[in-house]
Amino acid sequence: MGSLVLLDLMGGVALLLWGLHMVHSGILRAFGPDLRRLLGRALSNRFSAFAAGLGLTALLQSSTATALITSSFAAEGLVSLVAALAIMLGANVGTTLIVQVLSFNIAAVAPVLFVLGLVAFRSGPRSRIKDIGRVAIGLGLMLLSLHILLDTLAPAENAPGVRIFMSAITGDPILCILIAAVITWAVHSSVASVLLIMSLAFSQFISPQAALALVLGANLGSAINPVFEGARREDPTSYRLPVGNLINRVIGIALVLPFLHPIADLLQAWQPDAAKMTAAFHIAFNVATAALFIGLLDVMARFLTWLLPERVREADASRPRYLDESALETPSLALADAAREVLRMGDLVEVMLRKVMAAMMTDDRALVDQVSKTDNIVDSLDEAIKLYVTKLTRGSLDESEGRRAMEIVSFAINLEHIGDIIDKNLSELATKKIKRRFQFSPEGAEELAAFHKKTMESLRIAFGVFMSGDANEARKLLVEKASLRNTELAAIERHLDRLREGRPETIETTSLHLDVLRDLRRIHSHICSVAYPVLDAAGQPYRRNEAEPAALPASGAASALPR
Repeated sequence: MGSLVLLDLMGGVALLLWGLHMVHSGILRAFGPDLRRLLGRALSNRFSAFAAGLGLTALLQSSTATALITSSFAAEGLVSLVAALAIMLGANVGTTLIVQVLSFNIAAVAPVLFVLGLVAFRSGPRSRIKDIGRVAIGLGLMLLSLHILLDTLAPAENAPGVRIFMSAITGDPILCILIAAVITWAVHSSVASVLLIMSLAFSQFISPQAALALVLGANLGSAINPVFEGARREDPTSYRLPVGNLINRVIGIALVLPFLHPIADLLQAWQPDAAKMTAAFHIAFNVATAALFIGLLDVMARFLTWLLPERVREADASRPRYLDESALETPSLALADAAREVLRMGDLVEVMLRKVMAAMMTDDRALVDQVSKTDNIVDSLDEAIKLYVTKLTRGSLDESEGRRAMEIVSFAINLEHIGDIIDKNLSELATKKIKRRFQFSPEGAEELAAFHKKTMESLRIAFGVFMSGDANEARKLLVEKASLRNTELAAIERHLDRLREGRPETIETTSLHLDVLRDLRRIHSHICSVAYPVLDAAGQPYRRNEAEPAALPASGAASALPR
């Protein structure tokens, strides 16, 4: 019997957590970009920041989610520490609102939410309506889970063994705080913990004083999660916000703990319903903590800046700058972050391409070394981008989001291939030329420079196509691909003419010259790959044979090309 009660209890808690997850993910998917923009605008003063944190957390049902979003803002320098701390004070109050609502007996609403949510969720392709349906189903699951918890605990009310066990583990307020903090940290939700505490209090398994102590522990546990998840170990400044929020909670608990017994007596006299009393204390504690610290945020910010100073170090170029883990639950934001990182990767490839040709023409060995180092950075960013997008695609994406994810990965892979061609081929050719002191003929050097310039121009066009999805620019890029192939064949023809003339510099650099042309054309093919998915999405598929070059002039030169 006891094992069945425990199993039902665990099932009810699991259902509650899943309902919270559905509400959280549904809100982020439906309104994520709007919420993030709203949070970014509401930072003019600490009071508007407090209101933004309250509203955002009331919608997301997760102060941890708000903390992660705010931490990413702070890490990018978009939010001052005072404003970020004010947001977290609001978040702590916001997370209590759903608990307050659910303290009333509204379990009969659950079937209505299930029906409405299912209709909205089955409305077709993913849309905001479908995401709102997810939210409705999540709220219904939360109400159903509370009903299960109360029904599970009711038969055990008169079991003496259960009461003795609960009295033993909840007899000491400090032990209650520690137990609730660990449970909340483990389940990542103070809402779930407080709702479970309300169920235990309603069924009289725990005393009113123990219920309040457990609520304090739930508040402490919810402040622990962001310290481990929202901060980066190599950056002490990223710990300022979560540590500041944790300090606020610890001080609030320390101030309330000595008066817990009289507070419990007072609240019990005012509200005999133990569940509603627990919810009222939860919101009162967070409102009082916010009122206490809202005027002390400047002092707190200065203390945290002193405690966690900025580490003076060179930036690691191989580390991603824009891949925000907190954005993964909002596909549109995560895809935008991944695209920004790919553009950064593209900028590095553009620098490599410029430097390798400069090294080729000026015999500068230092530039060759720089190209090799930059290629290592490009490889690291490629791996980070692919891993980030892979994490994103583990969730549910609609058709357009899935297509964009594949475009991002594909372009990143092609940029990495371009980097390899530059590092493994062109750099080696430059080193060979420098070592053997070869010199291109003036005409040959001019041809290579012109070919390189066209490749660079196409790379910049490709960046625009990647970000805008402009079908006209994509078609322009592929037309340029055909044109460049003709340019290559014409350059080879002229090179062979110079060979027939017996020009010494042409003879000694013939292999080098043709290899550079070949590698630049290969690079250009990778650049143009970004155009095909854009044209396919626009319903304008580009036939590959459209990009085929015209035939070589009938001079027999084609047969003289190296094979």
